[in-house]
Amino acid sequence: MSQLLTQMAEDLYYGDGEAVARATQEALESGLSPHEILADGLIAGMNVVGKDFRECNLFLPEVLAAAKAMHAGMAILRPLLSASDSSNTGTVLLGTVKGDVHDIGKNLLGMMMAGAGFEVIDLGVDVPVERFVSEVEAREPDIVGVSALLTTTMGHMKTLITALEQAGLRERVKVMVGGAPVTDAYAEEIGADGFATNASAAVERAKVLLGRG
Repeated sequence: MSQLLTQMAEDLYYGDGEAVARATQEALESGLSPHEILADGLIAGMNVVGKDFRECNLFLPEVLAAAKAMHAGMAILRPLLSASDSSNTGTVLLGTVKGDVHDIGKNLLGMMMAGAGFEVIDLGVDVPVERFVSEVEAREPDIVGVSALLTTTMGHMKTLITALEQAGLRERVKVMVGGAPVTDAYAEEIGADGFATNASAAVERAKVLLGRG
C-alpha cells in the first residue's frame, strides 16, 4: 500500500474530511485506480474504525466523524467507480428495520456495495415491512439487505421474509441480513439467503448469491 493511502486511512480514522478529500484527489492524479483508493485507503481506514469501535476504543461521535470523512472521499470516487464498471453488478435495496435507527453499518455497506459496482437504493432507518415489500415490487432489486442492531427489532427480518412470500415476491429477490445481534444460525432459521459479520464480507457474499463472486 502506498504511503499516500496509509495516510488517507489515518486521516479518515481521525475524521479529517478535508485531508481525505485532498488525498483522494492526489491519489487519482498519481495514477492509482478508484478501486485501489477505495479498498486500500477509505475502506482500510473504516475497518480500523469499526474494530476500535467494537473494542470500545472509539465512541459514536468519533465513528460518525470518520464516516463523514469517508463520504468526502467517496464524493470524488463515486462517479469514477460507476464509470469504471462496464456493467452493473446488481441492484441492492438497503434498510434498517422498523423501530431501529442505527445506520453506521448499513451506510458503510452501501458505500462498499457502490464501490463494487452495485446500484444501491438506501431506504434509511426505521423502515416498516410494508415499505420494503412495496419497494421490492416497484424497483425489482436483486438483493434486499436488512439490518438491525437491537434484539427487540430483529424479529422484523422474519416478518419481512414472510411478507415477501405472501406477496409472491420472495423468489425474485435474495434477502441478506446483518447487524450486531444477528448470527448465521438466525439467518438460516428465518430463511434468509445470506449473512455476513462485516461490510466487506457482505459484498463478497452478495456477489456469490448473484453468481458473480
